[in-house]
Amino acid sequence: MPATSVIGLQWGDEAKGKIVDLLTEQHEIVIRYQGGNNAGHTVKFDGKTYKLSLLPTGILQSHVKSVIAPGVVIDPRAFLKELDALIAGGEDCADRMMISDRAHVICPWHLLEEAALEASRGGSAIGTTMRGIGTCYREKVGRFHAIRIGDLIQKDAFAEKVREIVPFKQNILNTLNPDGAQMDADQIIDEYSGCADRLRPMVADTTAYLLDALESGKKLLFEGAQGCLLDVDHGTFPYVTSSNSSGCGIHSGSGVPARAIGNMIGVAKAYTTRVGGGPFPTELDNEIGQKIRDAGNEYGTVTGRPRRCGWLDTVATRYSARISGVDSVVIALLDVLSGFEELNICEAYDINGKVTRDLPSRCEDLAIAKPVLRRIAGWSEDITNVRRFEDLPVAAQEYVKVAAELIGRPVSIVSVGPDREQTIHIAS
Repeated sequence: MPATSVIGLQWGDEAKGKIVDLLTEQHEIVIRYQGGNNAGHTVKFDGKTYKLSLLPTGILQSHVKSVIAPGVVIDPRAFLKELDALIAGGEDCADRMMISDRAHVICPWHLLEEAALEASRGGSAIGTTMRGIGTCYREKVGRFHAIRIGDLIQKDAFAEKVREIVPFKQNILNTLNPDGAQMDADQIIDEYSGCADRLRPMVADTTAYLLDALESGKKLLFEGAQGCLLDVDHGTFPYVTSSNSSGCGIHSGSGVPARAIGNMIGVAKAYTTRVGGGPFPTELDNEIGQKIRDAGNEYGTVTGRPRRCGWLDTVATRYSARISGVDSVVIALLDVLSGFEELNICEAYDINGKVTRDLPSRCEDLAIAKPVLRRIAGWSEDITNVRRFEDLPVAAQEYVKVAAELIGRPVSIVSVGPDREQTIHIAS
């Protein structure tokens, strides 16, 4: 099959960007199909470090067409800021970017409403990135006040929608926060119309484009954002994102049928991290967790927030691999675990005395789950220069083998550093 997909198997931040970048050379089109500018990833390319959020990783390679598909929600201002940063850095990439006319637009009221709603939740806040992602998706499902990219580039139609929506939204915002910001419809129209003028040459029917590309034999690469455990339907609800971030979201988010994807690659860190609220059975809220955080530089690409760190949870990762139909797994950041005398991998949960290898659907059950840990010897060697699996320390090899056994999928790649060269390919 001509299409490949890269999916995160944890709560996001699994170093998918590096893997997508490696695979991009073998593909002609890279597609982002869900999420928004809440999904940061860091890519090293030609000796430079790029922090991308909304743009597909493929934008850095000149032979590739980068597509933002209908399932993505777009803040035009954030998109252009990110694009301009690349252009300023010498990447003349605007002409290889395509945006779906069906993608929905994040507007100022989405950010204001999300902030007000999070504030109202107090201690039970979900921990969103405050970028209007969830409220835009809610509008999309509600349909009434939704604006799509195809509307944005129609100046008169867009202005009419904004003048209708702003008073309605302002009333809601005034109720949530009487001292909050007051929106100016004309100012929003002017700002977004300026964005539309720049976006217009990139806007197209990406669904037709991708289907035509498949029929002509072109190779497609789908780039997931966040991770499977944040999927709105299949993740640890309600502490999830607002889109289908598992492999289940590829088809609805892009318009490409499931049968076109012949290779599903799942990416998991050699340990587990999480940002924001929600249960985390293997969390290490101690000096070990801090050691992992510091060694792995576990601070958000978008927000800078410190990530919660813990042992590799193969109950959750196995679940993600199964629902996404993953063929093989990438174990990323194995180098971060160097220097530990002993390591642990969670192989099951104990929930009220019942041991299970299935991820519970209710967060209340996950919150009381105790990890059943398998102890594994650690290693002291620096492995960042290792390029063959058999040259890894025996303990590191054993760690990868146990992870593969418990996840239930073969490991095809081990990453031992952020650079492209710091990659170990394992023959099947």
